[in-house]
Amino acid sequence: MDLPFLVENIFQNNKRYVSRAITIIEADDERSAILLNEIHKKTGKAYRIGITGPPGAGKSTLTNQITKYYRQRNISVGIIAVDPTSPFTGGALLGDRVRMSEIGSDAGVFIRSMATRGSLGGLSKKTIDAADVLDAAGYDIILFETVGVGQSELDIVNAADTTIVVLVPESGDAIQAMKAGLMEIADMFVVNKSDRPGADNAISSIKTILMMKDHTAEDWLPNIIKAIASENFGINEIVEEVERHRKYLEQTNLIYKKREENSKLRIKEIVHDIITSEVWNEERTRELDNSVGNVVTGEISPYNLANQIINNFKSNL
Repeated sequence: MDLPFLVENIFQNNKRYVSRAITIIEADDERSAILLNEIHKKTGKAYRIGITGPPGAGKSTLTNQITKYYRQRNISVGIIAVDPTSPFTGGALLGDRVRMSEIGSDAGVFIRSMATRGSLGGLSKKTIDAADVLDAAGYDIILFETVGVGQSELDIVNAADTTIVVLVPESGDAIQAMKAGLMEIADMFVVNKSDRPGADNAISSIKTILMMKDHTAEDWLPNIIKAIASENFGINEIVEEVERHRKYLEQTNLIYKKREENSKLRIKEIVHDIITSEVWNEERTRELDNSVGNVVTGEISPYNLANQIINNFKSNL
């Protein structure tokens, strides 16, 4: 496909070509870097919201309801669902076709599922690239719904402007164990399915952890919102809190600082991937295969072998 033609159709929000562009990115096609270079000037306008939390917390239902809220206000939404059990993914479970059809046929909504591809952080490495495509296509809001793997999904904070951590009343006993990971990344908490017993205990546990954190009067203090996403209860409050956080970031210029820091991390990862792919050519892979036995027998240390491979790489620059 002619790349300028593809780029122009992305800018015109032609869903067919937006989808094709994401496919190129997912496949790590040689054109993907060129494509991302071409669309970059049109990115940066969309507000990116991460929705994360442990399995069974109702992230997919919440994503669905938040999307409907925005669409009622004529705000376009791009969704990237990174969860094989999500209603949007078409994974092994195929999801809830009824909910998917509710918003999937809306011209102002674009839904794309992405595999984690081994990423422990809950987001595929290509997720942010795909979000750039949706941003360039003109979507106002981009929602990331991440795979529910608990404390490991910390990299969503490097992709989203606002991060929503979704918990359920049953999470109360486990919240203390989460505090070193998942609990640290929230810009707001949603206790979903709050009609179940234990909701107040879960909220108290969250408040206790928040009070233990050092903060000044100027710092953002995450709010806690009760919700029953399946009944559309609490959705207005959630979106209002997202907007309050957005205004806070804009007024303090933290949104620029946050995006700058996220860009640094992204560039480091890109550099790492490029160097890794160049280091592990056929010759050096063969060198590793031929010498790794010497590491096992103790004739050479892993560090020495690694240095030999790096020196081989440098000598060929």
